Amino acid sequence: MSKFVTVVGAGLAGCEAAWQLAERGVRVQLFEMKPEKKTPAHMSDDFAELVCSNSLRSDELTNAVGLLKEELRRLGSLIMLCADANRVPAGGALAVDRVSYARMVTEKIRSHPNIDVVEREVTQIPDGEVIIASGPLTSDALAEEIAGLCPDSGLHFYDAAAPIITAESIDMDSAFFASRYGKGSADYINCPMTREEYLAFWRELCSAEQAPVHGFDDGGVFEGCMPVEVMARRGEDTLRFGPMKPVGLADPRTGAESYAVVQLRRDNAEGSIYNIVGFQTHLRFPEQRRVFSMIPALKNAQFVRYGVMHRNTYLNSPKLLDRYYRLRSNNRISFAGQMTGVEGYVESCASGMLAGIETARRLLGLPSVNFPQETALGALASYISGGSVGAFQPMNINFGIIAPLGYKIKGKRNKNAEISKRALEIIDRLKEENA
Repeated sequence: MSKFVTVVGAGLAGCEAAWQLAERGVRVQLFEMKPEKKTPAHMSDDFAELVCSNSLRSDELTNAVGLLKEELRRLGSLIMLCADANRVPAGGALAVDRVSYARMVTEKIRSHPNIDVVEREVTQIPDGEVIIASGPLTSDALAEEIAGLCPDSGLHFYDAAAPIITAESIDMDSAFFASRYGKGSADYINCPMTREEYLAFWRELCSAEQAPVHGFDDGGVFEGCMPVEVMARRGEDTLRFGPMKPVGLADPRTGAESYAVVQLRRDNAEGSIYNIVGFQTHLRFPEQRRVFSMIPALKNAQFVRYGVMHRNTYLNSPKLLDRYYRLRSNNRISFAGQMTGVEGYVESCASGMLAGIETARRLLGLPSVNFPQETALGALASYISGGSVGAFQPMNINFGIIAPLGYKIKGKRNKNAEISKRALEIIDRLKEENA
C-alpha cells in the first residue's frame, strides 16, 4: 500500500489533517481551489481562512472548547500553534489576527517537504486514500459526487457572519473597555444602551429588510449561528439574554449595569478593526448600516465588511462515518471539518487531526489510537459517528457529551476542571504510548 494521501481542501480541517500525515512521514497532495475559485464567504487566498468570527472561543479548562484546544496543543496541532502565535487580546478567549494567523498556516503547509499543494478545484472523489475536507461550502460539482456516494448527505443549514467596523469610527464617549465579570484584561469595547434606545433598535431590527437567500427559512439555521434579526423576532428580551446581555459588564463611569450592551471584539493585532460580537446577519447592506447605527456608540460606524449569509452543507454522519471520520462503506475515504457536522473552528481542526492521525497509522501498519469518550477529542468523534438522538444536528464540543466522572464534585467549575484534568492525563498517556 502506497504511503500517499490526497487531502481535498486547505481549510482548518484539511491543513490539520495534511500536517498530521506529513509529520508522520506520509506524502500528501493537498488540493485547494483558491485562488482560482472562491466561494462568497472567502476573501483571502491564504489557507485555513476564518470566514466568520476571529475568535476560537474560551481558552479556559473549565470550558469544553478550552479543554479541546489544550488536547490539540499537546498532540502537536498546527492550527493551535499558529493561533497561539497570532493571538490578540480577548479576555478569557483565544482570538487571533486572522490575516497573520492564516499567512503563518499557509507558509508552514507550503514549506513542509512532505506536502505538495495543487491549486485546482476537485470535482470528483480522487482514487486511493483520501480525506475530504472541502468544507461546508463545498463546490457544486464535488457536492454532487459526495451526494452520489452518500445518499443521506443532502442536509444543510445556513451560516452567517457578523459585520466588522473600524475602531476609529466608534464613539468612545458612548462606550467603555471591559471584559465580562472582569475576566482577563479589559479587551472588549462595550456599547451600552438604555431601555428606550434598546426598544427602538429592537423594533427596527425586527422589521428590517433581509437579503434574499435561496431556500432559507428561520427553522433551517443552526442555533450557534442564528442571525441577530431572527433572534430578535423571538421576543423583546431575547437579545438581552443573548448577544446583548448586560450581566457582568458594569459601566466604569456609573458603576451600574446597562439595560443592554453590544460587545465589540478586536479583529486584528493592531486593533484597528472590530467585529460586532454575536451580530451574524443576512440583512441587506443598507439596512445593516441603518439599523446598527442606532447603537449610540456606532452612530458613525464605518463598515469594512458587512454581515453575510451562506449555505453550509453537512453529512448525516451517524449513518455514514465511524469514530475516526472514515466512511463506513469505503474506509479509504475519510471526511473532516464542518462537512461532518462538527460545528466551530476548533472542532473542525480536531476532526482533521483525528482523521490525519488515523489514516497515517493505518498506512504505516500501526494500530489505531483509541481516544476515549473521557477526552474531548474522542467524545466529539463519538457523537458525530452515532451519539446523537433524533435528527442529526451540528454539534459544538461540550461537557454534556464527555463521559461523566462517576463521582460527585461540588460546584460546576470544579467538576469541569476535574473532567479536564482526567482528559489531559489520558491524552498525555496516549501520546507517550503512541510516540
